[in-house]
Amino acid sequence: MSASLTDAPSKPIPASKRTPRRGSTLADAWIPRLVLAPSLVLSLVFVYGFMAVTGYLSLTPSRLMPNFTFDGLGRYTDLFANAVWWTSAANLAWFGIPFMAVCIALGLFLAILLDQQIRCEGALRAVFLYPMALSFIVTGTTWQWILNPDFGMQKVFRDWGWTQFGFDWLDNPHKAIFCVVIAAVWQSTGFVMALFLAGLRGVDADIFKAAQVDGATLPTVYRKIVIPGMWPVFFSVALILAHLTIKTFDLVVALTAGGPGNASSLPAMFMYTFSFNRGQLGVGAASSVMMLATVVAVLVPLMYLESRSNRHER
Repeated sequence: MSASLTDAPSKPIPASKRTPRRGSTLADAWIPRLVLAPSLVLSLVFVYGFMAVTGYLSLTPSRLMPNFTFDGLGRYTDLFANAVWWTSAANLAWFGIPFMAVCIALGLFLAILLDQQIRCEGALRAVFLYPMALSFIVTGTTWQWILNPDFGMQKVFRDWGWTQFGFDWLDNPHKAIFCVVIAAVWQSTGFVMALFLAGLRGVDADIFKAAQVDGATLPTVYRKIVIPGMWPVFFSVALILAHLTIKTFDLVVALTAGGPGNASSLPAMFMYTFSFNRGQLGVGAASSVMMLATVVAVLVPLMYLESRSNRHER
C-alpha cells in the first residue's frame, strides 16, 4: 500500500506557482532594456541632441557656419522682423487648414464606402493608397505638369473646345498655395482612409444589427454611434496630418518653388533658404524652433482632449 502511494506519479506544479530562478528573472528584466538601449541612445543623440543644438544655434550669431558665441534673442528679433517669415506662417494656415479638413472628410467618406463590403475592395484600397508610396518630389512634379496653364489641364480643355476654360492658379499669387493643397490631398487621403477603415473594422457588427432593429438608418448609425466612438482614430489622423503640414518642404519645391514670389512659401522652405542659401544659419535655426513650438502647440491640446476623453470613459 505504501509502495503504491510512493510510486504514484505526482501532479505537475502549475507554471504560475513555480518559483522563478534568479537567472531567468534577471534575464527577463535586462534583455528588453538591452534590446531598446541602442534605439534609445540613437534617439537621444540624433533627435533630441540635434534639437538641443538647433535651439542653441538660434541664440548665436551664426551665419554661413555655426558660431557658438551666445547672443541672446537677436535672431528671433530678426526672424519676427522678416516679412517673408510672416508670409510663410500665413501660408501655413492657408495650406494646413484646408489640407487637414479635406483629407479627414474625404478619407472618412472613402473608408465608409469601403466598409460596405463592396467588390474589388482590395484593388480599390491599393489604388487609394498608391499615391502615398510616391515621393513628394514626384507628386509635386506631376501636379506641376497637370496644373501648368501652358501645357497642362487648361491647354487640354481648350484643345477639346472649351476655349473659355481657365485654370492658372500656379501663376496666381493668391491661389498658388491651393495648388499645394490639391497635390497634398491627392497624396495623403488614401493613408487617412486606411486609418479610418481600420477603425471602422474594429466596430462591433452587433451595433449595426441592433440599430437596424430599432429602425435607425445606416447614415444615422454612422453619424450618431460609429463616428463619435472613433475619437482615438481622429486624434491619430489629426496628429499625423499636422506633422505633415508643418514639415512640408519638397512638395512645395517641386510644385511651385515657393512662388510666385513668396506666395506659396512655407516655414520649412523659409528655414532651408535662410540656413543654406542666404547664409543666415541663426535665423534658420530660430525658424526651426518656432516650427517645433507650432508642433507642440498642436500636440498639447490634442493630447489634453484625448486624456480628458479617456477620463470620461472611465
